[in-house]
Amino acid sequence: MKRIVTLQDISCLGRCSVTVALPVISAMGVECVALPTAVLSTHTMFPDFTCLDLTDQIAPIARHWKAQSIHFDAIYTGYLASPDQCDRVIEFFQDFRTPDGLIFVDPAMADGGKLYAALGPDFPRPWLGFAPRLISWSQISQRPAFSPAPPMIPPPCPQYMEDLLKKLLDLGCRQVLLTGAEVRPGEVGVLGLDQTGRSFSYGLPRLPQSYHGTGDLFASACVGGLMNGLTLEQAARIAARFVSASISATAVNPDASWYGVEFEGQIPTLLSLLDQARQLAGPV
Repeated sequence: MKRIVTLQDISCLGRCSVTVALPVISAMGVECVALPTAVLSTHTMFPDFTCLDLTDQIAPIARHWKAQSIHFDAIYTGYLASPDQCDRVIEFFQDFRTPDGLIFVDPAMADGGKLYAALGPDFPRPWLGFAPRLISWSQISQRPAFSPAPPMIPPPCPQYMEDLLKKLLDLGCRQVLLTGAEVRPGEVGVLGLDQTGRSFSYGLPRLPQSYHGTGDLFASACVGGLMNGLTLEQAARIAARFVSASISATAVNPDASWYGVEFEGQIPTLLSLLDQARQLAGPV
């Protein structure tokens, strides 16, 4: 069985980060190890949440794993709360990356062109150290790459989105993803580009609902797909369909918005999509 490690926070209540990654990736037949960067009482949409920063635990945990000769087939990072955490994660890459291993980074720092409220305007700069180590990059939406004080953001036209993907590739990424993109009128989905110039897009009808943690859900399903031998395009397609199905299932519950998308009941849908994609992909 393949093993991945995810480095992101644990929000004890509210479906996001590690509490999404663990069940989704495990259900896809991949061992998921967690290295928590912080423990929060709830996700950050709840008022007055508590937060215990675990930056000082990343290096000791990594040293212990290295002493035990632990191997990971993939490293998957999500929300990081400070430049210090970015530095520790880069050190983790150096200690645990392998020639055939996957590094998947979801730079969960912004939505709609705006940084999360808890992050300072210079926060994107530490992520520059990640770029040469990346295979995929998601959740950058309508924001010039790594601009700490961006000018007025142009409309997300196709040329703008293509230019954004190319900028990320120029930083050294092998493959990049742009999620939450309007791929066609009335459709939202994902755009992808790799160093060979090969691109793809995939969209689904835009749903009126919006829930916390859907980006984490997409990234986790995408990582699980890659670990099952899918291409990035195949993995992104099943992840998008899984998220869409989960949003539709959640929409029937008027009290669900605070608690994140109700993905649990859609795990069978995800596994069915995975099985169909694996048959198309051939032997792993």
